[in-house]
Amino acid sequence: METKDLIKKVRKIEIKTKRLTSNLFTGQYSSAFKGKGMVFSEVRKYVPGDDVRDIDWNVTAKLSEPYVKIFEEERELTMILMVDASSSNLFGSNYKYKKDLLVEICAVLAFSAMQNNDKVGVLFFTDRNELYIPPKKGKKHILRIIRELINFKPSSSKTNISNACSYINKIVKKKSIIFLLSDFIDDDYFKSLNLLSNKHDLNGIRIYDSFESSIPDIGLALFWDTENQKYQWVDTSSDLVIKKLKKHFYKNHSYFNNSFMKSGSSFVNIATNESYIVKLLELFKNK
Repeated sequence: METKDLIKKVRKIEIKTKRLTSNLFTGQYSSAFKGKGMVFSEVRKYVPGDDVRDIDWNVTAKLSEPYVKIFEEERELTMILMVDASSSNLFGSNYKYKKDLLVEICAVLAFSAMQNNDKVGVLFFTDRNELYIPPKKGKKHILRIIRELINFKPSSSKTNISNACSYINKIVKKKSIIFLLSDFIDDDYFKSLNLLSNKHDLNGIRIYDSFESSIPDIGLALFWDTENQKYQWVDTSSDLVIKKLKKHFYKNHSYFNNSFMKSGSSFVNIATNESYIVKLLELFKNK
């Protein structure tokens, strides 16, 4: 995309999403996530009623009497956006591409964090960890993230969610709010996802298109497989083909829902032809 067109698109997304965050999301985001992070403040002598799990055993051993750690609410939080940059997100039907929806949702989340003076970082992943932008504050940083969301060109077309979860779990030391955004056309990621949720406040956002489960009958048609990078003839009038399509779609759907439920993490499914505003508000409300 040419620089002039990119600037225009960034500006358009900024205007739309900033209006949404100002009017709708900032308060919901703040109430959902503020107070979730606790940081060490000081130690004081143990008094009856203190939680024994807060005892600082090192200080206790040095001073020969029990001391407990005091924690306070963390005022500044860190948000990490884990963004699936694989080629399957370039699919879309009547309304918009999955990638377009993903970009808008990321922008809304990033501006919500900015309004609360929180840091935002992002990982673009495929079956590789493509690009990691460390968390920072400020509008300039957010606009850089949006530019990358629009214009980033990955080196691979495939997906490996497990690999991305393991990477973030390794490099992000401080407890953070993590949004994992993908179409989740993948499997075998529960173990690494569960480990990530044990350390961070993990939230899954699955983007999908209605045509992924029900292609209209247009006879024999030539489709481009974006992840495997090859053309494939598909008989859209075949009941067997439609049955296999639905089976594959609902298998991924169920695995996503079950994985996040088992890990105790929040999640939401958002279609390209529905309002993501309502869905995100539901996600925040249920925190």
